[in-house]
Amino acid sequence: MEKILKTKRKVRFQDCDPFNHLNNSKYLEYFINVREDQIAENYDLDIFKYMKTTGLSWVVASNQISYLKPAFTMETILIESQLIQYTDNLLLVEMKMWNEDETELKAILWIKFIHYNIQAKKVANHSEELIKLFESVVLPVDQAIFENRYLEIVQKAKNRTYA
Repeated sequence: MEKILKTKRKVRFQDCDPFNHLNNSKYLEYFINVREDQIAENYDLDIFKYMKTTGLSWVVASNQISYLKPAFTMETILIESQLIQYTDNLLLVEMKMWNEDETELKAILWIKFIHYNIQAKKVANHSEELIKLFESVVLPVDQAIFENRYLEIVQKAKNRTYA
């Protein structure tokens, strides 16, 4: 199973500011929408069907994002994502936004999701089936602090050795 998922999207006019840059708040929408599509397509996990059948889902607990270069109106961008950490009830996903040919890094995001029981209104543990999925796709990183990971990614991108 693929651990780093990649998807191309076009930056839409309505999501941009007067400078033709993707609006800062829209980065999160692009990232989350792409991740939802990626896990449905690659891991056969439709989070909306999952929520309807189990009463469980994930809520965003926190975001850490760094904006490096603007994404422009009608530009094709590539968004990659990977699960970098999980626990019984938490997922930490790292996402990057690149230009189409992955030569210009535009943004880096760490997004923390908490598994949540909607009916009980409380945190819920992942099932054994989900834990097995996470074990098969997790790609841990050496850094536990976003800023340190950011510096590593930016340096590798500058050296063009980042894969």
